[in-house]
Amino acid sequence: MASFAIKVTRLALKTVGAFSPELAGRLAFRLFSITPSRTPKSGKEKTALAAAVPVMARARPLTLSFDGGWIMARHFDAQSNGGAAKRILLVHGWGSRSDYLAAMICGLTAGGAEVVALDWPGHGASPGRTLTMPAAVRAIDAAWRQFGGFDVAVGHSFGGASLACAAGGVVDDVPSHVAQKMVLIGAPSEMTWLFKGFGKYLRLSATTQMALEDMVARLFGRRLEEFDAARILGMVTTPVLVIHAEDDKEVSADHARRYAAAGGNIELVWANGLGHRRIVSAAPVIARINAFIHAGAADRREAA
Repeated sequence: MASFAIKVTRLALKTVGAFSPELAGRLAFRLFSITPSRTPKSGKEKTALAAAVPVMARARPLTLSFDGGWIMARHFDAQSNGGAAKRILLVHGWGSRSDYLAAMICGLTAGGAEVVALDWPGHGASPGRTLTMPAAVRAIDAAWRQFGGFDVAVGHSFGGASLACAAGGVVDDVPSHVAQKMVLIGAPSEMTWLFKGFGKYLRLSATTQMALEDMVARLFGRRLEEFDAARILGMVTTPVLVIHAEDDKEVSADHARRYAAAGGNIELVWANGLGHRRIVSAAPVIARINAFIHAGAADRREAA
């Protein structure tokens, strides 16, 4: 059952939309962009954050500035010396933070990679209360400029879609950034789905829904349909590994299938039984990512 606040919000948007769908669309977009509370919602989240403390303490923190704000990044050194370390950009999902990727960070650094983990605007240690896809692309650009590029980009959920949009150059004044390899975990394949779901949840009228979606073009100069992560990745040549669970209740497995159908450079691996959140900490998933990241490295060393 919807909360009292949601019922009030639905009524307010319906009332405003009756005389000004455009205004209702602007208000709905503002609500869409507000980030969730950073306070842990459960005992499991509190436990996960506590367990992440010693891992995050290993990092060198730094701030990255971009047009519109700044974010917190954490730089982790590789934990092994088996040759030149791969540099990985690691990004979390909506409502999460880099701390929740502590197991992934440990696994990637133990596998011989250095990791740069970002906290999106409005998340973790970064300031703000809102996040949009263009802001995420600008944050990725800030990391790229700071570190001179990445061998691999790994993103969970919204983070995975953001990496795809950054690769597609969907923000006009930001260059496209394509890593040599990409990994998307439980990621949505396009943004239209998110907007439609949000509108359905708030029971927006057809005219208000249209105004909500039109806000993307008004603010960012691109139609909502252009933020299509699957289409973008199907057009690049870089190898992409998509990992998804068919039991994911937050991002349907159809998104993973859509990625897989987009191009021959995209490999789909199922991690069934791990849902949407446990998947980023699962040892088999981390092992599969390491195998993908370092595939061919041993052969190149032997040939040298």
